[in-house]
Amino acid sequence: MRPDAVMIFAAGFGTRMGALTATRPKPMIPVAGRPLIDHAMAVAEGAGIARVVANTHYLPDSLHAHLAGRARISHEPEILETGGGLRAALPLLGPGPVFTLNSDAIWTGENPLHQLRSAWRDGMEALLLLAPSASIGAPRGDFVMDDAGGLARANGGAGFTYLGAQILRTDRLAEITARKFSLNQVWDAMIAAGTAFGLLHRGGWCDVGQPEGIARAEAMLHV
Repeated sequence: MRPDAVMIFAAGFGTRMGALTATRPKPMIPVAGRPLIDHAMAVAEGAGIARVVANTHYLPDSLHAHLAGRARISHEPEILETGGGLRAALPLLGPGPVFTLNSDAIWTGENPLHQLRSAWRDGMEALLLLAPSASIGAPRGDFVMDDAGGLARANGGAGFTYLGAQILRTDRLAEITARKFSLNQVWDAMIAAGTAFGLLHRGGWCDVGQPEGIARAEAMLHV
């Protein structure tokens, strides 16, 4: 079964953005003339995803108004982290595997969700979009990857960095008793089962988690 729903993570506090998030949520910060959330929505819409869900928490009103009629909202009165947030949104996302997409990244090249969908295969529980850590200036990788794309945790040094886009089967979310939890717990179970895989992004990527990321993203977009 191929996914046709995407969860856009948009609930974070954006504390690393400093004054830029004093009066607005991070997804509403403009990059290249439009809010970060619109860049994420363009990725989802460009991949033809039928069902788009965004979670919210911090200063949500402007984001709710901006997404009205474009995405379903899973509001979190208490922030639930990535795993808890995804599990809370499952009634809106529907059954089967789902895409997830971080709202604080800018992409160039092939649509990341299209890439993932094209590479998704039976037997996978997770397919994560990655880049070599050295290519994006990361001090170390999150994962190492074998010739078949199977993932293991990196143990320091070079490896591959997760870029914030994936396909994930959601069955294992029910196995975790905590209300708040990270998807890292789910990935670890899938890695142990040999069902977590990686795919290299064919294009550029920039994290906009700190103010200096805005200028880097706009330079990448040639703005």
